[in-house]
Amino acid sequence: MELNSVAIIVMVVTFLYLGYQGVPVAFALAAGAFVTTAFFTKITMASMVGQMFNGINQLEFLAIPFFLLAGDMMTAANITERLIKFAQVLVGHFRSGLAHVVSLSSMLFAGISGSMTADVAAISTVVMPYMKREGYDPAFSAALVASAATIAAMVPPSIMAIVYGAVGNVSIAGLFLGGATPGIMVGVGLMAYSYLFGPAGIQKKRASVGQIAMSGRAALLPLMIPIIIIGGVVTGTFTPAEAGMIAVVYILVVLLPLLNRGHIRNLPHDFMEAAILYSLPMSAVAAASAVGWLLAYLGGPDIVRGWIEAVAGDNRVVIMYLMVIVLTIAGDFLDGVPAIAIFMPIIISLSQLGHIRPVHMGVLIIVSLAFGLITPPYGLILLLSSTLAGVTFTRALRQAVPLYCVYFLVITLIIFFPDIVLWLPRLLMPTSVGCFPNPNGAGYLCPPN
Repeated sequence: MELNSVAIIVMVVTFLYLGYQGVPVAFALAAGAFVTTAFFTKITMASMVGQMFNGINQLEFLAIPFFLLAGDMMTAANITERLIKFAQVLVGHFRSGLAHVVSLSSMLFAGISGSMTADVAAISTVVMPYMKREGYDPAFSAALVASAATIAAMVPPSIMAIVYGAVGNVSIAGLFLGGATPGIMVGVGLMAYSYLFGPAGIQKKRASVGQIAMSGRAALLPLMIPIIIIGGVVTGTFTPAEAGMIAVVYILVVLLPLLNRGHIRNLPHDFMEAAILYSLPMSAVAAASAVGWLLAYLGGPDIVRGWIEAVAGDNRVVIMYLMVIVLTIAGDFLDGVPAIAIFMPIIISLSQLGHIRPVHMGVLIIVSLAFGLITPPYGLILLLSSTLAGVTFTRALRQAVPLYCVYFLVITLIIFFPDIVLWLPRLLMPTSVGCFPNPNGAGYLCPPN
């Protein structure tokens, strides 16, 4: 076995061993990189520390703390409840109504925070007590909330999309738009499953037009946030980082004074909470960037490309399925943000091998990593949801397994039908997916899928 292959194995084993011993992910990753550097390369430790800094020294990452702060303020100020009540008047009368409310609320709130953790916390605190009161199994509620929370990784302003775009030099606006359709498909799929197989709940009367209008009016101001974010980024009016700042300013200047003036005195706590939440993924990204860089230095992408090429050749479908398997497993142990930084050199190499469009591959990777966060053995988002629901991880996992069918279907459709991902970017922002102005007339010319 070549020395570089041994070095990669040592790095991976060191990380996994420390991770299973309870060492935080960022420190376990950094330890794996430093041990490998010290014993298998001539790279100095100072260079590795510099690479860790370079990994987070990107303007696009400034969007993350602002979106986290926006989501935190919305939840702490009880503004999120307006979105949930709006979802309830729209879908609460169906069979398993509160389950539909969870899925629809996640789609609405995901368009503000971009964070799965914020989504789980917000929906769990507000909806789970009502679900328990109506006789829903808490394990099912935990599984559904965790599954619905993954939508935040797909739809704009997805934090995973921001990191993927920054690390992989892919259009963030293209990833925002490309992830919107799969995110909605997952949400609708969870609603369909709940309707057909979920607990019946308590049948409620259909809301009147007046009630829908009243609830819609109450939710209108919060719903303006995703419209402002997506509209501004797509039209090129501002960058994702500026969109996050504008969302925060909108909440501070418009929402809080009009909807919950008393919460203003709690803003210092919200700012500190967002800073802490921001520090966790960024410390992991710093360490993961060093691991990813070292992986590239040791020829990891070429090694993995050789393995996959031996199995799949340049068959795009097989390559994408193999990447889904690898990244779903990675998502079991890693949060999506550091996983993206680690695997990006391999993703780029395999995209070139299979002639896969960067936005198409990016959305598939994001959906796969989000799915990994609710699968065994560790499933971070499912673990958080089960803790908030007061049930064991094993019980929540048993209820989550049937929901995996929704993800299998969505992932398969994304692989076989690239237009599911690419149609919206082509329509609204053609240059984000490689289209260019038609030199012979109006419109754009786009390369084939």
